[in-house]
Amino acid sequence: MPNSSAHADTFTRDHLPPASQWPELRLNGFDYPARLNAAVELTDHWVERGHGERVALVGNGRRRSYRELAEWTNRLAHVLVDELGVRPGNRVLIRSANNPAMVACWLAATKAGAVVVNTMPMLRAGELTQIIDKAEITLALCDTRLLDELETCAADTSTMLQRVVGFDGTANHDAELDRMALEKPGAFTAVPTAADDVALLGFTSGTTGNPKATAHFHRDLLIIADGYAREVLQVTPDDVFVGSPPLAFTFGLGGLAIFPLRFGASAVLLEKATPPNMMDIIHTHKATVVFTAPTAYRTMLATQTSERELASLRVAVSAGETLPAPIYHDWINKTGTPILDGIGATEMLHIFISNRLDDHHPACTGRPVAGYEAMIVDGEMKEVPRGEIGRLAVRGPTGCRYLADARQKNYVQQGWNLTGDAFYQDEAGYFHFAARSDDMIVSAGYNIAGPEVEAALLAHESVAECAVIGAPNAQRGQIVEAFVVLSVGVEPGAECVEELQRFVKQRIAPYKYPRSIRFVEALPKTATGKVQRFRLRQEFYSD
Repeated sequence: MPNSSAHADTFTRDHLPPASQWPELRLNGFDYPARLNAAVELTDHWVERGHGERVALVGNGRRRSYRELAEWTNRLAHVLVDELGVRPGNRVLIRSANNPAMVACWLAATKAGAVVVNTMPMLRAGELTQIIDKAEITLALCDTRLLDELETCAADTSTMLQRVVGFDGTANHDAELDRMALEKPGAFTAVPTAADDVALLGFTSGTTGNPKATAHFHRDLLIIADGYAREVLQVTPDDVFVGSPPLAFTFGLGGLAIFPLRFGASAVLLEKATPPNMMDIIHTHKATVVFTAPTAYRTMLATQTSERELASLRVAVSAGETLPAPIYHDWINKTGTPILDGIGATEMLHIFISNRLDDHHPACTGRPVAGYEAMIVDGEMKEVPRGEIGRLAVRGPTGCRYLADARQKNYVQQGWNLTGDAFYQDEAGYFHFAARSDDMIVSAGYNIAGPEVEAALLAHESVAECAVIGAPNAQRGQIVEAFVVLSVGVEPGAECVEELQRFVKQRIAPYKYPRSIRFVEALPKTATGKVQRFRLRQEFYSD
């Protein structure tokens, strides 16, 4: 635990787990000065090194150099400190789709010493309120096109949120934050944060739907680049990154912001970077690195034609769910480009086991990234024999630190991070995914908590009881499937299905809605009344 924190607001530090519950952190090879502001490393230092004219961000019809990005973020940082009263350690929520303005706000808040909470545009007021209350957030920066849900939060006097300031995600600079920034100087002295001051809170819902916040330090933001991106991706300043994961996910933040900016490369940030048009994006922007989930690669392959030119692409990164062997083979056969499966976690910040450019295999997650070690253990934390399925345990320079959450004791045991995944290790030392250890539904790269969907369904007057599971699906890996017991007098049918789906989309993020709904007379339960979801999986999806 540090003694040199620059945070005036000590909330985040005060709510970290006790040191005895931290994972063992192995920092050999990751040496940083005691004072470190990650945002400065990703922007101003490139200008100081004489590379200010290199292209940093592409999006909204503009190409911004590192010099422009540094000045933009410095102006925004002035607004945060001078006009909005942000103090080091304050939590600042950012709500936006993937665009350069979101990255600029994140960097500016980090320069100001704030602890940033990035959120997806699909989240609804109820979900945002949980995040706001958990992190005690008083200020939010929001794309003006997405203000409604946050304004609902701010209007609720029971929440912590006091102010929502809009920015223009279309780069027209016609919003409150942008207008204030135009009046500020392009130079800003960043807060001299400690390397182990918290810079980012990554929220993950877990299996209960009750959000967990994982705290990541300034040094952690650089470690994932100096480890995985340097060793596995071998990033150079000539690389151009594209991809579809939201910047609110640490997978997206690393792949589409931290990695390119750490190495003086370029990031293409397009709000409509969806799988069907990703091939065109790669061709148009001469992308060299693409990040997305396995199901997206399946869609991309379906849209590819022989006329498409992918000569610029040198590596495809797959994570979010395991990469099926057929997609691996189809991708390589049709594109000739390596596709690297890997596993990461919000708790670990990014990928910690991965295939390599010169060493990749189907149905294989690979070997630990430099600085990490992994093993497969049983319920007593004893390593199991090679080839035997067990719990994946990992440790290295990053690790889980939940914010004021009793679940820390489950995730970290004996200094190791237990990811909730079942794996096995082969005789050659490679790691292979077997299944999720919990009931998390992983659909098209999104982690969805079944109980949260159940709660949304149960709010509808037509639903008496329900249970949600992940159903196998060739395109998405899994889909959310709901088993619903209807209230007396309600007729099942297509209209009822559509009504319940529409209702869920209005209450929680639309991607969580049940794509399949089955009406049943009763749910399987224990003698004490607990729903047995495993019996639903057995009955409908047993081999």
